[in-house]
Amino acid sequence: MKQPEEASGELSASLCRPRELPMPSRITERRLERLPRPGQSSGPAAGAGGAPLGGESRSGPASPPLTSAPAPPAPPRQPEARGWAARRGGPGRARRFRRGGMEERRYRSASGAPIALQRRQHSASCRELAVRCPRLRLRSLSAATSAAWLAAYGLFALTENSMVLSAAIIVTLIGLIVYLHFVKIDQESLLVIGSLGIQVTSSYASGKESTTFIEMSQVKDVVINEAIHMQKVIYYLCILLQDPGDPQGVSEVVPLFQSSKPRLDCLIEVYKSCQEILAQRKTAPQSSGIE
Repeated sequence: MKQPEEASGELSASLCRPRELPMPSRITERRLERLPRPGQSSGPAAGAGGAPLGGESRSGPASPPLTSAPAPPAPPRQPEARGWAARRGGPGRARRFRRGGMEERRYRSASGAPIALQRRQHSASCRELAVRCPRLRLRSLSAATSAAWLAAYGLFALTENSMVLSAAIIVTLIGLIVYLHFVKIDQESLLVIGSLGIQVTSSYASGKESTTFIEMSQVKDVVINEAIHMQKVIYYLCILLQDPGDPQGVSEVVPLFQSSKPRLDCLIEVYKSCQEILAQRKTAPQSSGIE
């Protein structure tokens, strides 16, 4: 046991010993730097001798605060196109695509179905124009087949004759083959060659192609005609064939793009391309005669 005198001596020695103060951190140093020194104002930053950095004394007028230039107003946001206008690239405009040497534009048919006009220029006097129709959808094909087979099953339930189901299957398959091979057209193309003629090709869904060639000597002109269809006026492109007996007469009218039925804006593009080549053919004999 320690005596009371020794314990009191150790306590006084510990009180007289200097304590180690903690080192100030960087945050504490920054706070101390921000504090105003004696003789300086606590307003804006001051320079040497307590004068503000702007060069004015403390008793003078305060310098105006620095303000940044106002930001320019944001441009008004354009309304987003929806539905058909969004798919066409905006109201009243057709979307353009370039794939290699082919240019593609999106249009609408007379019935409102989406179609695509593909244009390829092989040379100055040879151009190929193709109108691609929407392909056959599996959903619509399945719906039609299911409806036919359900009707056949209803007749089978009433008559209890198995021949009804067999006949329904055979009729459905034959009708599908006829539709794909003779009715459903996926693409209609027009190849215009100034020195030879015009070739019209129809590509069916089954892969079958039907081609018609018209010599350039028989072509009188390419025009846009109008017709009345289902209480509605529609436009179509046609080739006028020259009458051999009457140079000013027309022997036959060959309509084009009868399956796709494009609207007037698409027909105008095809019409301009055909007229450019026909104009070259008409000016060629005149230039050769002058020589």
